[in-house]
Amino acid sequence: MTKATKFTIGQVVRHRLFPFRGVIFDIDPEFSNSEEWYQSIPEHARPRKDQPFYHLFAENAESEYIAYVSEQNLLEDRTGEPVRHPQLGEMFDRTEDGRYQPKARMRH
Repeated sequence: MTKATKFTIGQVVRHRLFPFRGVIFDIDPEFSNSEEWYQSIPEHARPRKDQPFYHLFAENAESEYIAYVSEQNLLEDRTGEPVRHPQLGEMFDRTEDGRYQPKARMRH
């Protein structure tokens, strides 16, 4: 049985603990990254593996990058501010209400 996800592709979210936000472009139903990556997270902050993980076009004050974040560490971003990640335009169109809609060729 697949767990329901709290967030959706194209949604703008922010990290619960760290100062970054981004747009979800892919979702793994549970952890699907390397064990090395997982072990690099400090043990006190390491998320459970049995939850959805989200791939984000992310940004902080200094840069834009790709982030991989557990559902427990994400919150909805309600600022309405656009995300400036340079790859966003390849996959999404921004709607009038500030959400990101997958481009027609990207939908499945």
